[in-house]
Amino acid sequence: MNLANELKKVIKGEALGDEETRIKYSRDASLFEVEPEAVVFPKNVEDIKNLVNFADKNGIFLTARAGGTDMTGGGLTESVVVDMTKHLNKIKAIGKDNAMVEPGVYYRDFEKEILKHNLLLPSYPASKDICTVGGMAANNSGGEKTLAYGKTEDYVMELKAVLSDGQEYLIKPLTKGELSQKLKQENFEGKIYQKVYKLITKNAEILKNAKPKVSKNSAGYYLWNVWNGQYFDLTKLLVGSQGTLGIITEIKFRLIRPKKYSRLAVIFLKDLKPLVEVTHLVMGYQPESFESFDDHTLKLAIRFLPGLIKILKPKNLLKLGWSFLPEFWMILSGGAPKLILLAEFTDDSEGELNARLENLKKELAISNFNFRISKDEEEAKKYWTIRRESFNLLRRHIKGKRTAPFIDDFIVRVEQLPEFLPRLNAILDKYDLTYTIAGHVGDANFHIIPLMDLSDPKSPEIIKELSDEVYNLVLEFKGSITAEHNDGLIRSPYLEKMYGKEVYKIFEETKRIFDPKNIFNPGKKVGANLEYAFRHLVKS
Repeated sequence: MNLANELKKVIKGEALGDEETRIKYSRDASLFEVEPEAVVFPKNVEDIKNLVNFADKNGIFLTARAGGTDMTGGGLTESVVVDMTKHLNKIKAIGKDNAMVEPGVYYRDFEKEILKHNLLLPSYPASKDICTVGGMAANNSGGEKTLAYGKTEDYVMELKAVLSDGQEYLIKPLTKGELSQKLKQENFEGKIYQKVYKLITKNAEILKNAKPKVSKNSAGYYLWNVWNGQYFDLTKLLVGSQGTLGIITEIKFRLIRPKKYSRLAVIFLKDLKPLVEVTHLVMGYQPESFESFDDHTLKLAIRFLPGLIKILKPKNLLKLGWSFLPEFWMILSGGAPKLILLAEFTDDSEGELNARLENLKKELAISNFNFRISKDEEEAKKYWTIRRESFNLLRRHIKGKRTAPFIDDFIVRVEQLPEFLPRLNAILDKYDLTYTIAGHVGDANFHIIPLMDLSDPKSPEIIKELSDEVYNLVLEFKGSITAEHNDGLIRSPYLEKMYGKEVYKIFEETKRIFDPKNIFNPGKKVGANLEYAFRHLVKS
């Protein structure tokens, strides 16, 4: 059977099976390569319904994909990739404090439109210029503003999804009365509510204890968030499920109004010893964002400055060049900081904002921290671009080695850092690796991206050993192996270790309730296989 030709018969959109397309969709931002049999571009929801019915009858699998920025291999499959960006990319409505969108809308385009209404979706990730809102919902993304505003799960008011019976459903929070009515339904939707309700209430204590005791988490299925005794909300389960329970077709986001004034404090640490002290100091002034990047990232930014300038698009090129002189000098003189911290402070009152910053400056000076406060938006943008582009700088410019995100998103609690970081560094020091560290220091959520030659036969063993060691350490501190990047091919095999067999079986039952024939993105969340993942490591 020529799958692409068969798929053309059931959808109005496009279905492709040529080699060039299959190779293009065999990769994302992860360290994996999995070639699909076909790629489809559904024109509308009816196409997705038809695809699900076709998959049900023909034993194929559907993996939704949007921007291709996933760092876990979550959007890779040997079967059918469903690309949402070509047609399902409309902003349907913008309200007073919310917006209705299709999943294939790029966040950059969405942000441009909602900012016209002085609105913002604050859970955007560092990949905000290339990711989609559908990917943000599927991964439960977070980013620099999560510290103050929370993750994507906090902004999904309702959504629509095509489930495994081939029908589209509206999924939203239900009151006790509305839940009671759903539980009486004898159709497919009713049975899902009945089974999930029973699963959650039967295992309430187990699920309560299973929830990671950290500020954010993207590992597993978030069953503990569905029922709080007042509202039963299956959006909390679909968000972050990586397309394994159904295909999201529409999302209604709650939006915020951004603060009028913003200033950035940039703090340079020569070593990591005072990190906890400075974190507590800065957090006392309630930053909206508190980010970090390391000396490797700074050196990359300076080394590839022309590419960075293209991204910055400065009004005054000469002024921007001069602004990098302090960083040039730090590197040339051997005084490059080990870690650069970015603390953004916002307020609707410029006077109150400046007063907070003056007090912060005094405390930083008393503690002898090297810092500067940004003079204007352009200077702040310089540092933000280095932070946001750190991963892409590695991907685009380093020859002979490639980025290998596999310990890229763990999280513990801030108060644990004095004990946790030395032990983490001791693990990393055992391996002869070049890597960058960036992350959300206010949440103690770090992204470590090694550079590796994956054609080296030793690389898979290093990845396996280092993953085991780092994740064992994170779990010893009762953290999460992924705070915002999700599970995919790389971390799904570790979910049983993180949660234990009992909770993992509950995850398996959740998948069976929604997707008994395993149509949607199999091998992610549950049913994962580490050997399969390593067989599909990219070689170049």
